[in-house]
Amino acid sequence: MVQSELDEFLQEQRKAAEERAARKRAEKLSLDYLDLISVSAPTEIKAMELIKEEDARRGKLVPVQLIRKKLIVAVFNPSLPEAVKLIKQLEKNYTVTVVIATESGLRHAWSYYQYVKETPKHVSGAVTIDPERIQQIQQDIQTLKNFTSALETFKNPQISRVLELVLGGAVALGASDIHLEPGKEANFVRIRIDGMLHIVSVNMSEKLYHALVSRIKLLSNLKLNIKDEAQDGRFTINLPKRDIEIRSSVIPSEYGETVVMRLLDPGALDVSLEKLGWRKDDLEIIKQETSKPNGLILNTGPTGSGKTTTLYAFLKQANKPEIKIITVEDPVEYHLDGVSQTQVDPDAGYTFASGLRSILRQDPDIILIGEIRDKETAGIALNASLTGHLVFSTLHTNDAVGAVPRLIDLGAKPNILGPALSVVIAQRLVRKLCPACKEAVGADTIKREVIDAFLNSLPKRVDRAPYKNPTIYKSVGCTECNNIGYKGRTSIFELFVISEPIEQAIYKSPTELELKELARTQGMVTMQEDGVLKIFQGITDIAEVERLTGSIVWTQTKNTSI
Repeated sequence: MVQSELDEFLQEQRKAAEERAARKRAEKLSLDYLDLISVSAPTEIKAMELIKEEDARRGKLVPVQLIRKKLIVAVFNPSLPEAVKLIKQLEKNYTVTVVIATESGLRHAWSYYQYVKETPKHVSGAVTIDPERIQQIQQDIQTLKNFTSALETFKNPQISRVLELVLGGAVALGASDIHLEPGKEANFVRIRIDGMLHIVSVNMSEKLYHALVSRIKLLSNLKLNIKDEAQDGRFTINLPKRDIEIRSSVIPSEYGETVVMRLLDPGALDVSLEKLGWRKDDLEIIKQETSKPNGLILNTGPTGSGKTTTLYAFLKQANKPEIKIITVEDPVEYHLDGVSQTQVDPDAGYTFASGLRSILRQDPDIILIGEIRDKETAGIALNASLTGHLVFSTLHTNDAVGAVPRLIDLGAKPNILGPALSVVIAQRLVRKLCPACKEAVGADTIKREVIDAFLNSLPKRVDRAPYKNPTIYKSVGCTECNNIGYKGRTSIFELFVISEPIEQAIYKSPTELELKELARTQGMVTMQEDGVLKIFQGITDIAEVERLTGSIVWTQTKNTSI
C-alpha cells in the first residue's frame, strides 16, 4: 500500500471513529445526529448569517437551516458554555432544534462562511412597518384610486419608504400578488385582488423602478448583479398583529427585470371548513371522509384555486393532541401550530417521494403531500392510504373525475388505486357580488321552467328548498368594492366519491367519459352546478360562473335556452 493510500485509509478510519463517537453522544443526549459532509450542509447561507463565524467556531456550532421561525443548529457539544450562550440567544427569536455533528463536519460547514457577506444591520430579510404608519397607510388607501394617487404623488426619496407604501397599500386592499412590470415607455405596478389584476401605477420612473427591484432583491436574499437569470426568494413583513410572508420571483424580460411578490397572509387561513363555500350535503360527505382513519383525499384544480386553504382547513379540523400530522410541501406557505411541516429541497435530495418515505417512518396518523407529480410519489401515497394513514394531496386536473386517468398515466395500478382513493375534490374560486351594490335583474332572465328543470336534474341528496324561488343578481360597482362589482371570493366544489361501483369500474381502467357517466348515477354534483346554485342564492352571478366553468349547461341531458 503506497503512502497516499495509507493516509486515505487512516483518514477514513478517523472519520468513522469520529462519527461513531458523535452518534453515541447524540444518543446519550436524545438528539439527532447530522452528517454535515455527506448531506452537503449547510443548505442555507441565510441561516449562517445569524451567527458570526468567530462566534460559531468558539461555540463549536453552526446554524444550517432556517424555515420561517424554525432553525436547525448543528453542535459538537450543546453543554459547552459558549454553545449554551449562543443557543439561548437564538431562542429569543427562533424555535431552535439542536442536532449533533462532528468537529470535521463543523469545519466543513464553517468553510461556507466565505460566501456569507457582511450586510448592513437594517437589511434582515424583513420589512418592519411602524404600527402608526401602517395604520395611516390603511386609512389613506381604501380604494384602488387612493392607491394610484398615493403612488403617483409620493415624493419621499427613500426607496425603503416607496416599498413600504407598495406593500402597505397592497395589504390594505387585500391583494394576493404585486406585479412590477417594465415596459418600453412605462413601468407598471399591478396588484391582484380576488383573482383579477388591477393597474395602480403606470408613471413610475425607470430610475425608481430599478431601485425598487434592487431593494426587493436585497430583502429576498437574491444576487443583485445577476439580471439575466430567474431568481426566487422570500422575506417577511412584520405587522403589529401578524407576519406576512412574501415570496418573490424575479425574471429577466425585454425591458428589465419583472418582479412578482406573492403575499402569504396567515389571516387568509383563519377560515373554518364550514365557511369555505360547501353546500350542506357536500359538507356532510367531507366530514365523513375526513373522519376516517385511512384513505387518500385529493384536491384538484389550477394554481390559485384555493386548494391549499381547503387542505389546511382539513388539517386544522383534524389537529388534536392525540393525532400526529406531518406535511411535505413545496414550499411551506403557512405555519400551522401542532403540525410538523417539512419543505422539499431537491438540491439536498429531499423530494416529495423521499420526504414521504421519511415521513412514514415517523408514525404519522395524517399526511399532507403538497402535490403528486410522479409515479414514485403516487405509489407511496396510495400504499400509505392502504396501510392505516389518512393522506391529503393535490393533483393538477381540470375536474375531479380526471384524477383517475391522470394517476393511471403516472403509473398507479388500478387494483391499488380503487381501494386506496376515497374522494376527489375539484375546486375553483368565484368572486362574490358586492352586497352593497349588487342589483337584482328581471325575473324573466332565467325562465321558470329552466330553473325547475335544472333543480329536477340534480341528485336527490341536494336540498332544493333554498333554491325554489331565486333572485338573480348582477354586478354594478361602488366605492365599497373599488367599482369592481365584486368583493371577496368563495369556492365552488365538485365531489367525486369513490363508491363501490366506481371502485369496481376503476379496476378496468375506464375512460374519463365513462367515469363521468357513472359518477352522475352515483350522485355527483358538478362544479358548474354548484356555481349555478350559488347564483340562485345571490352569492355570485352568471358571468362569473361562466368565466370559470364555461357556458352553463342548464340540465345534464340538454342545453336549455334561457
